[in-house]
Amino acid sequence: MSEAVVPTVTEAAEAVASTGPFESVDQVVETLREQGYIADTRLATTVFLLTRLDKPLLLEGPAGVGKTELAKMLAVATGRRLLRLQCYEGQDETKALYEWDYGKQLMYTQILREKIGQLVSDAPDLASAVDRIGSQESVFFSERFLAPRPLLEAIRSEQPVVLLIDEVDRADEALEAVLLETLGEFQISVPEIGTFVATQRPYVLLTSNNTRDLAAALKRRCLHLFLDYPSASRELEIVKSKKTGLSDQLAEELVNVVRGLRELELRKSPSISETIDWARTLAVLGVGELSSQVLSDTVSVVVKYDKDVTKALDALPRLVDPNAVVAEHGHGHGHGHGHGHGHDGDHDHDEPAAPPARTAGARGDDPDDGDVDGRAKRAAKDQAGRHGGIYGGLPGGVAPPPSAIRKVSPGQGTRSFGGSRKRPV
Repeated sequence: MSEAVVPTVTEAAEAVASTGPFESVDQVVETLREQGYIADTRLATTVFLLTRLDKPLLLEGPAGVGKTELAKMLAVATGRRLLRLQCYEGQDETKALYEWDYGKQLMYTQILREKIGQLVSDAPDLASAVDRIGSQESVFFSERFLAPRPLLEAIRSEQPVVLLIDEVDRADEALEAVLLETLGEFQISVPEIGTFVATQRPYVLLTSNNTRDLAAALKRRCLHLFLDYPSASRELEIVKSKKTGLSDQLAEELVNVVRGLRELELRKSPSISETIDWARTLAVLGVGELSSQVLSDTVSVVVKYDKDVTKALDALPRLVDPNAVVAEHGHGHGHGHGHGHGHDGDHDHDEPAAPPARTAGARGDDPDDGDVDGRAKRAAKDQAGRHGGIYGGLPGGVAPPPSAIRKVSPGQGTRSFGGSRKRPV
């Protein structure tokens, strides 16, 4: 009896290294570049390992840095079909794994009603009839009636696919537990049928915007890469590769402006995709020179929150020209925000107007105006005579004279409250 030939560790490693769509990290860079995705060596190395080690890749980082786009371009570069699971709060496992097609099951039941009747027609008693129907119940819980969702579809696919699990941090922790079997063993168990094991392992990419921490068990099963905003030179290269129509000189100036905006304490910093949109916007407008005025008119392309817009408008003149002298101004002065502050933007005074003093319970621009628990507002409402006139007393708590009290006649009371009127029959 001949002994089985067991490959050595080196031979096994060489066998693994000989598979995969990419021969080297440099080929990953070039292939993705051909698809319009500019990847640095660190990112390309991680993608190369993804294709060789058959391990999922978890991409974390701020929104708009190219995490989702990487999965799309990887699918195009490798010729694989892209399957996408978009995660959201409250999502249950049926939307990720599979569902039973209840409508189809019901339709088949109606069509086969006569056949079911024949099956139990000669049953001696009710228990026997139930047993006969029970022996056939697996027919209605077979693959014929199984509606696969992205995870199961990726495992069952006979052709290799790229599986994108997008914004996994938005989903509940229960979905993370469901993912463990899929990401660890590339299999999914369906109690009524059995376990599906992937014959063609998918390339799995998970993205997270870091809105919450993911479970350690999930991270342990994945390669990990934090994808941050790129360097100025790489972002400029990305903008140029998208053929926005903006000249190289203006594109470089725009990238520097965007990077300056990201240094501000904004609620949401401009993403790479928004930088590209801004470049296209300026090209469509035929801008030949970047000025603070034209950038102020179009800043809403990259800044989407009101307070962020105010900060951006204050900073843009200095970002365009570091030597510019900018007068200090308050919120909404001449910016054209449409907030209705009553300013037309043309100031005849040199000094900015002082903001109005706040009183107890007054509502300011900031929802957190110091009155955290609302005591000041309630105290203002409870002040004596706050309504004026004779409602609840005169200002200062003085009772009104009897002559000032308006009397109500019985007729008025009847008309007002319908005390003596009868409903018509």
